[in-house]
Amino acid sequence: MSELDALRVRDEVLQAMYWMAGEGLGDAPTASELARFLAVPAATLEPYLDRFAAGGWIAPAGDGYTMTEAGRDLGKRSFADEFAGLTGQAHGECDDDCWCHESPEEAARCLEERLGHVH
Repeated sequence: MSELDALRVRDEVLQAMYWMAGEGLGDAPTASELARFLAVPAATLEPYLDRFAAGGWIAPAGDGYTMTEAGRDLGKRSFADEFAGLTGQAHGECDDDCWCHESPEEAARCLEERLGHVH
């Protein structure tokens, strides 16, 4: 396995584990679960998982693996970078400083204005 391949796979594994944990799908997925999620054979993924465990990114936990603190930090950062365009504010959405957060009536008015249905 090349270093570049290992880095790419490490980021994908940590992103997947970070997302799975965040969605409540498990904090210690098995190699088979990760392989299904990443659409690769488990036999292909397992040597990488061993390498990432030896590198301190993940740790064995029962039949699966958990992220170490370093792995969680990298997974979070990598996930945020990878999906920044999908998780940011969408066109036409207000933000946390919008005046519409003052009351339910203002929220309804803001939504109508954004949808172009001002009466």
